[in-house]
Amino acid sequence: MHGEHHYRLTSRWTGDRGTGTSGYRDYDRAVTIQVEGKPELLASADRPFRGDPARWNPEDMLLAALSECHLLSYLHACVTAGVVVTSYEDDASGTMVLDGRGGGAFREVVLRPRVTVADAAMIPAAHAAHAQANEWCFIANSVNFPVRHEATVSVA
Repeated sequence: MHGEHHYRLTSRWTGDRGTGTSGYRDYDRAVTIQVEGKPELLASADRPFRGDPARWNPEDMLLAALSECHLLSYLHACVTAGVVVTSYEDDASGTMVLDGRGGGAFREVVLRPRVTVADAAMIPAAHAAHAQANEWCFIANSVNFPVRHEATVSVA
């Protein structure tokens, strides 16, 4: 598959409490993200930044994008290697460091996939498929911090 792929969405701030951004504490961080044909995603800032903890925040979405991209790339790598995956679950975590000037950056993300395969003979190839998945993951290839993998593989 070659070429360019384009993505579009609309982010709409819905947090005006009547005075706009007249002060740092005077507005809600509520955002609605829309992609045509998909359910709306209710988002906000993370709680430490005056956000609504019940809504998705950008840091959650970045971690989710990395986890899902690896999962989908991994399944493809397993099919290519003849590995039959029967279960996959990831407990991902990320570390963001603030710079003290109002900004910050992720230092790393660690994916912890727990994979179940159909046969014990598939375990070595199942482990190796994580490296291939990392090479194929569009999101991991787009970030400037390490995305590490601490995978376990077991037999169904």
